[in-house]
Amino acid sequence: FSFLSFPNLEYLNLTSNKLFDAIPPQISNLSKLHHLDLSQNQFSGRIPPEICLLRNLKFLHLSWNNLLGEIPKEIGNLKSLVNLELSHNNLSGAIPPNIGNLINLNTLYLHNNQLSGLIPKEIGNLKSLVNLDLGNNQLNGSIPASFSNLSNLEILFLRDNQLSGSIPQELENLKNLILLKLDTNQLSGYLPRNICQGGKLTNLSVHTNYFTGPIPKSLKNCKGLFRVRLEQNLLTSNISEDFGVYPNLDFMDMSHNNLYGEISHNWGQCPNLKTLRMARNNLIGSIPPEIGNATKIHVLDLSSNHLVGLIPREFRKLSSLERLMLNGNQLSGRIPSEFGSLTDLDYLDLSTNKFSDSIPSILGDLLKLYHLNLSNNKLSQAIPLQLGKLVQLNELDLSHNSLEGSIPSAMSNVKSLLTLNLSYNNLSGSIPSSFEEMHGLSYVDISYNHLEGPLPNIKAFQEAPPERLEGNKGLCGKVGALLPPYNAHGSKKDHKVISVLAVFVLLSALFIIVFLIMQRKKKHQDTKQNHMHGEISFSVLNFDGKSMYEEIIRATKDFDSIYCIGNGGHGSVYRVNFSSGDVVAVKKLHMLWDGETKFQKEFLNEVRALSEIRHRNIVKLYGFCEHKRHSFLVYEYLERGSLAVMLSKNEEAKELGWSKRVNIVKGLAHALSYMHHDCLPPIVHRDISSKNILLDSEYEAYSTNWTAAAGTYGYMAPELAYTMEVNENCDVYSFGVVTLEIIIGKHPGDLFSSFLSISSSSSSSSSYALAAHQIPIVDVLDQRISPPTHQVANEVVSLVKIAFSCLNSTPKSRPTMKQVSHFLSTPMLHLSKPIHMMTCGELLALDPLAT
Repeated sequence: FSFLSFPNLEYLNLTSNKLFDAIPPQISNLSKLHHLDLSQNQFSGRIPPEICLLRNLKFLHLSWNNLLGEIPKEIGNLKSLVNLELSHNNLSGAIPPNIGNLINLNTLYLHNNQLSGLIPKEIGNLKSLVNLDLGNNQLNGSIPASFSNLSNLEILFLRDNQLSGSIPQELENLKNLILLKLDTNQLSGYLPRNICQGGKLTNLSVHTNYFTGPIPKSLKNCKGLFRVRLEQNLLTSNISEDFGVYPNLDFMDMSHNNLYGEISHNWGQCPNLKTLRMARNNLIGSIPPEIGNATKIHVLDLSSNHLVGLIPREFRKLSSLERLMLNGNQLSGRIPSEFGSLTDLDYLDLSTNKFSDSIPSILGDLLKLYHLNLSNNKLSQAIPLQLGKLVQLNELDLSHNSLEGSIPSAMSNVKSLLTLNLSYNNLSGSIPSSFEEMHGLSYVDISYNHLEGPLPNIKAFQEAPPERLEGNKGLCGKVGALLPPYNAHGSKKDHKVISVLAVFVLLSALFIIVFLIMQRKKKHQDTKQNHMHGEISFSVLNFDGKSMYEEIIRATKDFDSIYCIGNGGHGSVYRVNFSSGDVVAVKKLHMLWDGETKFQKEFLNEVRALSEIRHRNIVKLYGFCEHKRHSFLVYEYLERGSLAVMLSKNEEAKELGWSKRVNIVKGLAHALSYMHHDCLPPIVHRDISSKNILLDSEYEAYSTNWTAAAGTYGYMAPELAYTMEVNENCDVYSFGVVTLEIIIGKHPGDLFSSFLSISSSSSSSSSYALAAHQIPIVDVLDQRISPPTHQVANEVVSLVKIAFSCLNSTPKSRPTMKQVSHFLSTPMLHLSKPIHMMTCGELLALDPLAT
């Protein structure tokens, strides 16, 4: 397209369409053009240097495309430019220094690209500049001192780069500055003392750096402050008098520093304050009762300090409070019964303090609570029956107290409970049989009480490791080795027995070590004996290793292909029927003997991961064998095989109704949440895909196949194209792909590429809505089963929305699996209209999962 038909065109706006391919260089024929907006399309390729021939151009907006390559060096020729916006692309390389020639520039937006190198000092020549955003790139070096020349600057965003060094003190001269965001860099030194010299500053974000020294004194009188983030630094300051009264302040976070002093009563005079975080500092003194006057506060986090005294009764006035964290202090007295008026509270952590007396029964009125932690206190008496009313509770920790009496049967009403810790108390009696209805429970610790009787017949109890059950009177169940009851005052005879046992165990361990060393050195007499009996490292729970090895070889006829039920990149899976009638799955690993390192790393990676975790939605490892002839893992056998196979077969896919599919997603989310947030260190799966999700006879989902490799094509997070750093965010992305696959019935490649085509590294719900097509939702659901209705329809729509949140191309903007797991355990989105009347655009415009 030559554009020669429009020689007098001055204004061209093609924003928010579906235009793709490269921007044609012939656009330079529009010589009179002064306004060009091609934003929010799907343009790819490089920015044509010919665009820099449009000398009359005042407005150039190419944001929200897929442009790559460097910013043309000729950009400095556009000296009439007032507004230059190239954000949300994949531009790379350095920022051209001659951008400093654009002396009329008012707005420069280059954020959310992959720009690298130093920030050109020539930007300091742009004295008309009002808005400057270079955030979310890979820029390094220091902030140029020449920025002090930008006297008209109101917005300065340099966040999320790799900048280092100190902030030039000359930035104090920017008296018109309103928004300053320098967070998530490697900056150090002191914050400028007079950073709010002009008095116009409303937003200050310098978190996640290495700043030291005091909090700037000028902030005390900076009355216009709205949002301040100082967390995750090394600031040292006495904050008793550092802060004033801020009528507009909405958010204040100074947690994770080295601040000291007492909490100022001035915070109670901030009428619009919604979030106050001071966690992990060295604060002393008591909590000022004046905080009760900040009645709009939603989040209050004073945890991990040295606070003493009582919780002020004035907290009863905080009727909007949703999250209260006072854990890790030295607070004492009773937990105030006034907490009963905090009906919006959904997260309460008072652990690791010195609270005494009973747990107030009024806490049972906090019906929105999903997290309650009162552990490590001096609480006594019985667990209140009223806690059974907390039907949205996911996590309950009452451990390390002096609670007594029986476990209330009313607790079984809390069907949403995922983790329960009652350890180290004086609880007695039996565990209520009604707990067998708590199928969502995945973690239980009842150790060191005086409990007795049968364990409830659910996985959380029956498969709990012995250390979570030990120290009780006489529990019984299917657990392999319940230990004897705990006796804090054992006799001398007990100590002698323990000593003898300890010596015996030590000598046995030494004998085994010596034996293994000798076995490694031993030369085998013939090849057959070597293959069948030599150099075997075998560990199988509750079985004799050698006999099981031989039975597996015999049952599979030396791993004949007729017994193979699946193949993968790291091994083949065989169904093994033992003579006892037991059935297991054996994963025979592909042999990669490369100096005994490459294969062993892969092999031991999966063994180590599976041996250290236990969760109802993670496949159980029975044992392993490492042998030069055959090396394999022995798993529990799951009847229905992999999710990928089931979705690929029409008849089997029809058996997967919408409720079953929703439960599969929930199970996978709970498993990943456990791995990421409940294991130390966190475990990253690395290869979440439908082929690595197995289903049992009840269609319960199980995650399997840990690997050292970085995932399966089509499921890998996009950032792995330029970095091999695999972390939890990569699992979240893969979870999003699998969720859509479950809903659509096939890999969603075409679907999410069309919906997220203009999304970039910092997508938002509004950008999704702009990209959405007017396709009915029911048209993208798996057509092999009838569309969902009623509550299930709400759940399905919620899953799709969650999936798109997980597919955010910016890793840090994805939700955590703990957030996803919690969201799936609470009531889903309520649809304003039937699902068959909704379009995909309307779905994407719904409120996203909060991150």
